[in-house]
Amino acid sequence: MPTSLHPSWLPVLQDEFQKPYILSLNQFLEQEEAQGTIVYPKHSDVFNAFNFTPFNVVKVVILGQDPYHGANQAHGLCFSVQKGVAVPPSLKNIYRELQADIPGFIIPAHGDLSSWAKQGVLLLNTTLTVRAGEPGSHQKMGWEQFTDQAIRALSEQREGLVFMLWGRHAQAKASLIDPTKHVVLTAAHPSPFSAYNGFFGCTHFSKANAYLLSKGENPIVWQID
Repeated sequence: MPTSLHPSWLPVLQDEFQKPYILSLNQFLEQEEAQGTIVYPKHSDVFNAFNFTPFNVVKVVILGQDPYHGANQAHGLCFSVQKGVAVPPSLKNIYRELQADIPGFIIPAHGDLSSWAKQGVLLLNTTLTVRAGEPGSHQKMGWEQFTDQAIRALSEQREGLVFMLWGRHAQAKASLIDPTKHVVLTAAHPSPFSAYNGFFGCTHFSKANAYLLSKGENPIVWQID
């Protein structure tokens, strides 16, 4: 397991790497590799959410579940895929909501959301690795404790953040967030199976920007080049 994190995250996450659950998780990942199992994303991308978005830069948190399990899709940012990879259905629905919510938004031809991450949108999956072709295969192996600590630290040590919790899995993390210090926006998951149950029309993107402006922060430029 790579342990390189942006220095800003070290005070809140470095101790986690010494805890028994992380040691067990590391053994599990080493065993996967020893067996020749393909795991996504590649080693160097596992902590991209933390490296693209320093702790003190975070303005918005979007929570995913686990990485995409198809070839060349996952690159460490939830809902995002690398350029040249087909845009997945959930991300297509996110773009559709953006088009309805943000005046002038043009749906891009790719699914790389790294421009959001660099502006302060933490695109965090709650599980950071997955076995190729097996969604959920690395859940409950320890990653959730690690990412819960990241969410908890943001809630406790920062103020005025926007948390977008889409679907029941993400909404279960609401208990880690202090609603007196932050805004928690909830909606259905953007998956084709649930987007019509309350994701479409949620206007989370404009709500996030309105809140950031109210706090004297620059809004997120949601348009992707």
